[in-house]
Amino acid sequence: MSIGGVSAAELLRMWRERALLTQQQLAKRAGLSARTVRRLEAGDVARPQVTTLRLLASGLELSAAEERRLVAGHSGAPDVALPERVAPRQLPAVPPAFTGRVAELAGLEDLGDEAATVVISTIDGMAGIGKTALAIHAAHRVAGRFPDGQLFLDLHGYTDGVPPVDAAEGLDRLLRALGVSGEQVPEHLEDRAALYRSRLAGRKVLVLLDNAVSDAQVRPLLPGTPGCLVLVTSRRRLTGLDQTHALSLDVLSTTDAIDLFGQVAGPQRAAGGSGDGVAEVVELCGRLPLAIRIAAARLRSRPAWTVQHLVERLVDHRDRLDALDAGHRSVSAALDLSYHQLDGELQRAYRLLGLHPGADVERDAVAALTAATPAGAERLIGELLEASLLLELTPGRYRFHDLVRAHAGATAARDDAGPEGREAITRLLDHYRDTAASAIDIVHPTTQERQRTKPTDTSFPDAASANAWLDSELSNLLAVTLHAAEHGWPRHAVQLTVTLHRLLRSRGPFVDAEQLYLHVLDSVQERGDRAGQAEVLVCLGEIRWPQARGDSAAECFERALTTARDLALATVEVDALAGLAAVERLQGRFQNAVGICDEALTVARRASDSGGEIAALICLAWAELDLGRPSVEHPERALTIARAIGNPHEEVRALRCLGHVHRLQGQRKEAADAFERTLVLARSIGSRSATFGALLGIGMIHRLEGRYAEAGPLYEQALTLALEIGDVNSQFEAHQALGRLHLSAGHAGRALGCHQAALDAAVALNHAGDQVRAHDGLAHAHLAVDQHEHARRHWQEALDILTRLGVETTHDEEATVPQIRARLGRLSAPG
Repeated sequence: MSIGGVSAAELLRMWRERALLTQQQLAKRAGLSARTVRRLEAGDVARPQVTTLRLLASGLELSAAEERRLVAGHSGAPDVALPERVAPRQLPAVPPAFTGRVAELAGLEDLGDEAATVVISTIDGMAGIGKTALAIHAAHRVAGRFPDGQLFLDLHGYTDGVPPVDAAEGLDRLLRALGVSGEQVPEHLEDRAALYRSRLAGRKVLVLLDNAVSDAQVRPLLPGTPGCLVLVTSRRRLTGLDQTHALSLDVLSTTDAIDLFGQVAGPQRAAGGSGDGVAEVVELCGRLPLAIRIAAARLRSRPAWTVQHLVERLVDHRDRLDALDAGHRSVSAALDLSYHQLDGELQRAYRLLGLHPGADVERDAVAALTAATPAGAERLIGELLEASLLLELTPGRYRFHDLVRAHAGATAARDDAGPEGREAITRLLDHYRDTAASAIDIVHPTTQERQRTKPTDTSFPDAASANAWLDSELSNLLAVTLHAAEHGWPRHAVQLTVTLHRLLRSRGPFVDAEQLYLHVLDSVQERGDRAGQAEVLVCLGEIRWPQARGDSAAECFERALTTARDLALATVEVDALAGLAAVERLQGRFQNAVGICDEALTVARRASDSGGEIAALICLAWAELDLGRPSVEHPERALTIARAIGNPHEEVRALRCLGHVHRLQGQRKEAADAFERTLVLARSIGSRSATFGALLGIGMIHRLEGRYAEAGPLYEQALTLALEIGDVNSQFEAHQALGRLHLSAGHAGRALGCHQAALDAAVALNHAGDQVRAHDGLAHAHLAVDQHEHARRHWQEALDILTRLGVETTHDEEATVPQIRARLGRLSAPG
């Protein structure tokens, strides 16, 4: 098919050359074979799979529009409906009482008209000068020109007590805002940046990056193609960014400063003094917007004061701050004045909020810190907002300006360094630990005997509200866990880690989770907390083995197992044994895995640990299946327990395993029934990994019974899910299944591409049994196109691996030792 006079094959070649990639490099990026890319560019594939084209689009970092052209050009369809992406709308609310900056605003608005390049504008200036307010105000004015969304990210370059957001973490947050699930976010910075640029390509998006500390922090967060506007605020001038419009803010003019003071204090209060008095106030505030707002709010809240009273108090406070530079003296004077005029309860709330390790808070966290009721916390928040000491950039979430946070923290360090401050942090950690456990128990439930935190009254009505809380609080949860580890709350650190692990191991990113676990592990080791060390080691192992780091994971599990046995920690012992069994299975030591699973099962039953018993039973069922001994006994027992304790997540795992046991026993009707039930339950609980497994299983039954037209769409859906989840093992299964289907349907060329992708995945994962299955698929496909020597080579490789493993079968009915030997024999027979 031709698109605008250019053939679809030529279009693919042009885009590949634009990306400066060889065919081999593109094939590696896309998870395909180089032969597939060559045939598509040569026009030799009449109607390739949509999934193949989407993989190529991802490898080429095509825009959504380009991806549609690629798919339409190769499919012959006029266009292809791709999933709609919801445009993010993340801009904070317009700051109240904004005034002045007319020329600056006009210049920023004009930038929004440029479209030939990525437009970047940096706004720099001293703390408190109004950089963020100006950027937000300008962003709202031009937002309509960017219909594909507006992104906002606070980089915390100068937030006291909060480490700057590094580029990798920033990309993780931006990608999630663009609809990329946690499982899809790549591990490495360069890969995240490439995916981010790909998602923004061809789209008109406004990106506001607030409070940057350096060029290096910002550079990976910039789009790569025209159409986007990026606004960056920083206290430093970022001279290392290319093609940047720089705007350096000065203090307000006297006229604008007086106008701002009047807006905040109220016209009548400002008019209560002479014009010279108000002018003196704004000069004492250094004409800094932050200082002016705080001083004006203090006058507004003190009806008995006059402007002259305010002048006298500001002079007094500035005289105490000679060691500071002019800008900080202005803000600190206003803050000192405002703080000392608060009543004792509000002063205490202000100080305690300065102890919070995260960047922002919501009402319940304020209540925990201050030991207030929810209603009392609402009142405290309202009064601090009224005094301009607290900001509400998004509804229900509150934060300090960086200078206010530093002042509150310093005041707290002076006045609350003793027991009261420690008690406040302990209450806060209790709150986050218990609320996180409540939310995660809904999203990722566990059994009662495995709950390592106390029951909590905090509840969420449904999974959607629990997920929403976790999404908004995740950065705080990570921050308080790290704070607990580094400042003397080791048990809280362990409890938070174990609770959060249930979330992080499913949504990732694994690299970030691993770094947190290592910090917590160091903390508990220093304090001699062996129980905590064992719990964290299990978490660390469970993060490492999916990353194909089996040896490192096994070491974690072995260390945890030794300690768990010494201390009689039954649930930790079961988890460590299950982890070891998983590593043994993946590395092809199936008989070892069975022995370890038996041991885990014994420990779990002795401890009445039903959750551990389920895990051991399912692991044992898979290990026996690896050995060619599929049995319904263990998955059926796991299913019974899961239903008895009401855990649907474990139920779908047991059902999926049971389905494959039935399939390999030749009981296809029973297998189909198990997979259908898995699909219904998986969708009801929103489990994408279980949905993948169900789709794959149902598709396998359709293929085995010759219903190829019904199997195809299920396999395509399964592959799409595997790519979205970012699970390489699932991608292997989907490619392998599609390869079998294509060959069965008479499409040997397509089968070759799928099985090669499957083999690449199995090699990357170091899964020996899966390599056998992929080699067998490749051999069948090569034989179908009369490439007998290639077929012989792949079957021999498969046979060698099975011999080394000491097993006769695999998870594919087609790939057994007797079958492979028979095929090799036929190839060797004369004639």
